[in-house]
Amino acid sequence: MARRHPGDAGEVFLAFLRLGVTSFGGPVAHLAYFRDAFVARRRWLSESAYAELVALCQFLPGPASSQVGMAIGLQRAGWLGLLAAWFAFTMPSAVLLVGFAFGAAPLADIAGTGWIEGFKAAAVAVVALAVIGMARTLAPDPRRATIAGLALVAVLLVPHPLVQVVAIVLAGLIGLVWLREPTLGDDAPLTVRVGRGTAIACLAAFAVLLVGIPLLVAVTQDPTVRLVDIFTRAGSLVFGGGHVVLPLLEAETVPAGLVGQDAFLAGYGAAQAVPGPLFTFAAYLGALMESGPSGVLGAAIALVAIFLPSALLVVGVLPFWTRLRGSRLARRALMGIGAGVVGILAAALYDPVFTAGVTSVPAFCLAAAAFIALHAWQAPPWAVVIAAGLIGWLVL
Repeated sequence: MARRHPGDAGEVFLAFLRLGVTSFGGPVAHLAYFRDAFVARRRWLSESAYAELVALCQFLPGPASSQVGMAIGLQRAGWLGLLAAWFAFTMPSAVLLVGFAFGAAPLADIAGTGWIEGFKAAAVAVVALAVIGMARTLAPDPRRATIAGLALVAVLLVPHPLVQVVAIVLAGLIGLVWLREPTLGDDAPLTVRVGRGTAIACLAAFAVLLVGIPLLVAVTQDPTVRLVDIFTRAGSLVFGGGHVVLPLLEAETVPAGLVGQDAFLAGYGAAQAVPGPLFTFAAYLGALMESGPSGVLGAAIALVAIFLPSALLVVGVLPFWTRLRGSRLARRALMGIGAGVVGILAAALYDPVFTAGVTSVPAFCLAAAAFIALHAWQAPPWAVVIAAGLIGWLVL
């Protein structure tokens, strides 16, 4: 069972800081790292509660892995926990990318170096272990395994971010009419310390950001407000994570002359080579802005602007979600959703995690060795990632 007693923001910060410097492999890998750290090892929440959280954040626009992290911090240590989780998980990659913008990293093809290939191979093992562990709990019987398989097929055959949302909805509907057990795994519920009034205020603030900032830009033409507008819209409207938001940011900044094409492409490559969420690419762009705030100030404004809508949505939606789950019908639907999440993660294990991480026989061997270290020897993921990076640097 998950431990339900609250923690403090300090332990949340340290847990997420370790993840912030070692979580390579993109959002799906991040979700696998989170599961290992907070479900399997620390038991801050149950398997079923974690699956609910992943499913909910798939519905919301913005960076799904960061939203899951913020929600875990919120349920563990309240508002300070949310801020600690976001800051610790986000800042390592943001600092690296701002340093890259200032010329602290070489302009070589950083994404093609051997140590990055090693990190990608390790991510394959981490995600595979997470999928296996979640399947044992959330898809242990023929009906739920079938739901997981259907979700996997749908996402692989129609590779569009919105298909993931549709797959989760359909999995919930199938669970509602086909599944009968009223429990979800160990069934320790997700708890959040947010009142309904606060949640409504956060949703209202999200609406104000989405509608009010563009109006303010039209009235004032202020470059700072324009910077905020670019990144809040990106954080508010994009489904599918960082790989989807990067082309959107290019369309918003390069044609307008705010960032040069060469600089954008160089940063795009660097963003693939750092741990943590790809949305921290906003800090790189903010540091390089040709008009308005730039440097550290521009980076800070862009970074906060792109993540703020996600935080508001998570806080605004979670209290209503946790109330909904008390219904018996909702619990059956959540069983289906949990199985659907397993299928979606299994699909992502194949593409993009496996296809990007296993590009050669040595890379496959490294991924297999990492899986054995994690599964059989129960080595901590951060140590496996570092070791895989060193091996990749030497042999890949």
